[in-house]
This record gives sequence, structure tokens and C-alpha cells, in this order.
Amino acid sequence: MISARKFVAHLTVVSMLVSPAAPMAAVTMPKPAPPPADGGWPRNYTSPSGARIVLYQPQVVSWPDQKHMTLAAAVSYLAKDAPKAALGTVKIESDTRVAIDDRLVSFSEFTITETNFPTIAKEQLRDVVAEINASLPREERVIGLDRVLAQVDTSEVKPKNVDGVKADPPPIFYSESPAILVNFDGEPIWSPIQGVDLKFAVNTNWDVFQYATANEYYLRANDRWLVATSVKGPWKAARKLPGSFKKLPDDGNWADVKASLAKNEAKTSATVPTVFVSTVPAEMILVTGAPTYAPVAGTHLLWISNTPSDVFRLKANGPVFFLVAGRWFSAPSFSGPWTFATPTLPEDFKKIPLEHPRSRVLASVPGTRQALEAVLLAQIPQTAKVPRTGLQAPAVAYTGEPVFEPIPQTTIARAVNTDKDILKVGDLYYMCFQGVWFRSATPKGPWEVADSVPAQVYDIPINSPAHNVTYVTVNESHDDWIEFASAAAYTGMMVAWGCAMWGSGWYYPPYAYGGAYYPHYPTYGYGASYNPWTGAYSRGGAVYGPYGGAGYGARYNPSTGTYARGAVAYGPGGAAGAAQAWNPRTGTYAQTRQGSNVYGSWGSTQVQRGDQWASTSRATNRQTGTTTRATTGSGGGGAITRNQAGPGGVSGAARTAGGDVYAGRDGNVYRNTGSGWQKYDSGGWNSVNKPSQMPAGTTGRFGSEALTRPSTLDSATRNQLNQDRVSRSDGARRTSDQSRYSSSSGSRARSSAGSYRPSGGGMSRGGGARGGGRRR
Repeated sequence: MISARKFVAHLTVVSMLVSPAAPMAAVTMPKPAPPPADGGWPRNYTSPSGARIVLYQPQVVSWPDQKHMTLAAAVSYLAKDAPKAALGTVKIESDTRVAIDDRLVSFSEFTITETNFPTIAKEQLRDVVAEINASLPREERVIGLDRVLAQVDTSEVKPKNVDGVKADPPPIFYSESPAILVNFDGEPIWSPIQGVDLKFAVNTNWDVFQYATANEYYLRANDRWLVATSVKGPWKAARKLPGSFKKLPDDGNWADVKASLAKNEAKTSATVPTVFVSTVPAEMILVTGAPTYAPVAGTHLLWISNTPSDVFRLKANGPVFFLVAGRWFSAPSFSGPWTFATPTLPEDFKKIPLEHPRSRVLASVPGTRQALEAVLLAQIPQTAKVPRTGLQAPAVAYTGEPVFEPIPQTTIARAVNTDKDILKVGDLYYMCFQGVWFRSATPKGPWEVADSVPAQVYDIPINSPAHNVTYVTVNESHDDWIEFASAAAYTGMMVAWGCAMWGSGWYYPPYAYGGAYYPHYPTYGYGASYNPWTGAYSRGGAVYGPYGGAGYGARYNPSTGTYARGAVAYGPGGAAGAAQAWNPRTGTYAQTRQGSNVYGSWGSTQVQRGDQWASTSRATNRQTGTTTRATTGSGGGGAITRNQAGPGGVSGAARTAGGDVYAGRDGNVYRNTGSGWQKYDSGGWNSVNKPSQMPAGTTGRFGSEALTRPSTLDSATRNQLNQDRVSRSDGARRTSDQSRYSSSSGSRARSSAGSYRPSGGGMSRGGGARGGGRRR
């Protein structure tokens, strides 16, 4: 049998032979598909006694709170020297841990609560169960998160809406020609630059300078400079800049600015973008020319395809719908006025196909499976263990002496002139830093890890910029270590109206005094959109500026001289964000890059992330020399050999070509032949689908076992098996798509994912699997 890879190469050679006019070129072999996150299914193990065990992909029975899961799985057990394997089913219950970044769910602490092996004597079952437990390495007791999501019963997902989330429409600008949006966090805050007669605006997402000598303002738009006599414009091309720009300090803060000076002088005919200026967080729809309307199959919706924003229209002359920060806004036309529309979206939005280039918007359509899955991911906390002693707390710097302001509706005060979240509760001070609580008797420290947090902290209302810390809790406290749990809302993702949204919708004014600037991340001003492949929100395009949007990426402390600018700011702890800070007084330079896990960027030698097990599991699942055949189709190929290299699958009843073997809820083992279901009974496979066309004694499609008498299958079990088969197929496709996405080159391509079904790769679009698993 020719392999898929050889077949592709064979077709390439043939096509060259039959096209003599085509130029000769080197044959480029397609890149092999990246391995699945969980290593693939089914899996083949050798027990301590020499028995061969095949564990088929588990089926999710329930996962109501995303903490405890019930699974069912078909298992093949071939005792050493036995002529034939015994097929049976097991029911597994386990507390689960989820590594969202690694797309894995661990069920390592499982217990086999029920078994059904008809051909094994009851007195032997206990030994078989013990061997199954002993044969499955703990680090391999994982299943891909995308397989689980395809199977999970979304009716079990109960959105825990955050009270008080707002959805007031922000200012929304519209342009059909090149444009940028300069967001100021309030009125411009100007800070002097030592040694030159320039001031820079610290509270914006662009490089904006004030040149008071000539009453001019300068704006750097990439390598192009613009000038205006008012910060709000109008802006025009600046052909030549004041000599003061060449005298900017060589302290690292201004490297990009100085590098752009010569490039600007070389630009003589480049298009000058329109500049929109806002002193409150705003958004922009930038369209390349007049809107291009593309019909959305099966709906009355039209997609505006020539904009990076998520914009749709209902029929040719109907209202426009714009999605940003997880909230839908509608207007009669692009010029507004805009109103909040999430609760009243037309039903057609639920019908957007997964294959659509912007099907990511389904995560923000209440009632869709994708919205409930996004909520599920947002409600899974991230955890980390830290030692009681020895963990170095972050340095705390205030602008002048510490200033604390009371938080309305509470007895708590918060520090306003520092970039750290510090609260005064009674006579003690509490600091929450990247998902870990610290405590001190003074506002400046020394700090120790806190093993408890006062209850009143969790009463901080949502209209306070300190509200996000209420989503960090002490999970467990022991003699040597403390475990903290951080919900997604801590990093900015809130659940409201049955969807996962970015930000609370509240505007938190920055602290600005004496040149100091300490902002709070806003909801708008990022072009934030949901990424279905990470379960997090990511920042929009370059029209929002190089420093993260809406001013959050910039901070300035005049007492230390530190000017920090974030390359991409998604929120505190950000998702795949980068930030850098340079202190010209001390020469200290610090940089951090981190994933969406809030515990991933500091204290790595002491902070033990709760999902660190995922790294071990990935390494184990991807080790070379142990996988005999890659899984294909609906989730099976040959069995993945773990304990020893050898032929895929095992002899006897467990040997199948597709791995399409399932545990029925009735305790029996079933397989699908592609044309119907068969039940394993009395050592052979019996048709339970079309007995009149499958007489006894007929050879099975996937093996040499004789089919015995026809059997019946009750409708409940048949429906369950059909659902599980669709879910397994969809889960395999999701896992494959996810692996491709994770291995794609370029962070920009990854952050801009727009569809649940990426194009290319020969991905099927079969019916029945459109919305994932069909459990209802």
C-alpha cells in the first residue's frame, strides 16, 4: 500500500511528465503535519506482566465544572501468550487540570469506577484494572483540549456573568483611505526631555512631541513624520524636523525615533495618512477604498471583506454591525450613531459558517457553541505554587511618598502613584503582582507571600481600577508553599451577556501628577478581537499605534527617570505581550515576553505554574522512535506505541485500521465500519445496523474476524455513538488545525487568526460537524 507522502510525490512526478512544456523545478515535499498536542490516539502499552493494552480515545461523559471529568473508553487487553485480546469498556473519573496555552487536559488522578469485559472472569478483572493503572504513565494521562471541547456538553456550561460590565459605545471613526488613530488617555500629558527643548506625550500610543519654540507638534507614524499647530490637527507632512530631534538622549528610549529621522527626509511623495485624535479610548474602522460586500452563505448578512475589523451588514441597505472588544455595536450607516447590539443580534449571526474567514465572531454571538466554549475557557483558573519564604517580591517605586486614595463602597484604599496594585487594608498592605499576593506592614515593604487575603478585598466594585485583583485568590495554603488561582478576568477578559468580552467597559482615569503617568488598561483603543486558537484577546492592527493602544503601553516615573513603553499591551499580564523599560539613571534594562499565562514571566525558578505538567506531557508525547503510525481520520490510525517500538495495533479483536472503536454507554464496545455500527460480542463483531445485508459469517471490513448473528441497538445508544463519532471527528480536525496554527511562522499571522476553520491543508467540510460535538 502506497503511503500518503509517496502518493503526493508520485502525483507530482506524473504531473511533470505529462506537462513537457512546464519548466523543470525541484520537487518540494509538503511539510508533515505537526504532531497533535496530546500525542494521538489510540495508544498501545505493554504492562509489567507483558500484556498488551490498547487504550482507545476516551469519550467525555461529563465535565460540569471543568474540574472533575467522567470519561468512558474502550480498552483492548491481550494477556501474554494469549491467542486473542479481550475487548471491554472502562468508566474513568478524575479531577482535571487544564493547560490552555498547551491545549491539554490532564486526568492523571483518575480512578476506574466501572468495567465491562464480557470475556474476562470477574475474579480476574481486579488484576486487569491494576495492570491498566500500572501501564499508563501519569504524564501521558492527557487528552487534547480541542478534543474535549468538541465533546463537551455545552448545556453544562453556565456563564458566570460579571455584574456591572458596561457596553457604552466608544467613539468610532471611519475611513476609506490610509488613517491612524491617536488615542490620548485624557488630555495630553507632556513631559520634558533632559537636554533638549522638546516635550513628549506620555499618555498616548504614538510618538507625539511638543516643540514649544515654534508652537508645533510632531507625530511619528512609523518612518513618516507629521506636523500640526494643534495636537488635534490638522496634520500634514513634516519635510524637515527641528535639529532638537537629533539631540535626543542616547539612552535607549529614543532609538526608534532617531532612526526614523533620515528615513523621513527620504520620503517625498508618500501618502500622508488621515489622523484621528481622541482623548478617550476610541476605535476605528479602516476600509481599503469603498466597502467590498461579500455574501455570507446561508444568511442575509454581508461581510465587509476589505477591512481588518469585524464588520457586517444586514442586507444591502440594512444596519451595519461592528464587533470590537467582544461587543457588537450597530448603526444605520458607518457614520453612526452607534448602539450596543449584542443582546439583540439578528439570528443570522448564529448561522455564520465555521469556514468563513471571520467565523471568530461566533465566539461573541450569544447562544452559539463557540460563545459557550469561550466562556468555558475564560472560567478555568490558572494556578501557581509559590514557596512561603525565599520568593523575591517585585521592586516597588512610588512617585514621591506613597499616596493612597479610598475605594468607594469599601474600607480599603489603593496606592495611586505606583505601577503596582497595592491596597491598604486596616494596618496592613497587600500587593497583587502577576497573580500572587504579597503582604507588608509598610507600603514600601519588605514584602512576604500572603497566605490569606482579607475578605473585604473581594468587595471592590467593578468601577474601581483595582477590581481586577478580586479575581486572584489563595487556593491552598500549606506549611511550605501557597497555591494561588487567577481567573481570566484578572487579565482583562470578562464574561457578560453569555460571552467572553475584553475589559469591563469602565474608563479608569490615570494617575497624572508632576509629569508622572500611571494608566489603567481600558476596554477600547486596541481593536481587540478574540483569537479562537488561544482563547484570549489580541490587539488590532498598526492603526492603533506601536505602543499597545490607548496609552496603556506607556508609563513614566519622573522620580526614577524610567520611561516604559509596551510593544504590544493586551492588559496586565497580557496575552503574548512584550514590554520594555529603560532607566537612564541606573542603566538598568529589563525586558519580558510572556504568554497568556499570568504566571509565565517571572520567578520561574520558584513560581511553579499549575500547568507545568503540560511541558512534560508534550515532551513525552512527541518523543521520536515510539510512534509507529500517525493517527488519521476520525481520531484513529494504528495505535500509538508507547512502552516499546513495534507494529501498530495488536493482534486479535483490537486490531482495527481506523481506531474507530467506542465505549457505548451500555458498557459494550462498538466500532464503525464507515457504513454502519458493529458490536463486539462473544469474541466477534456483530452488525447492529443492517442485519439483512450482513449475514453471519461475513468477513469484517477492518479485520479477519467472522461476523456472527445480527444484533439490535437501542436508539439511545445509537444516538450516543453517532454523537461521539461526530465529536471525535471534529476533535481530530480541531486538534490538527490547532497544531498547524501553533507551528505557523510569524507571531503576526498567529495573532490575526480569524477563522475556526483555517483554509488550506485539505481540511474537510463534512456535514454534521459544523458546530463541534452535538451533545445537547
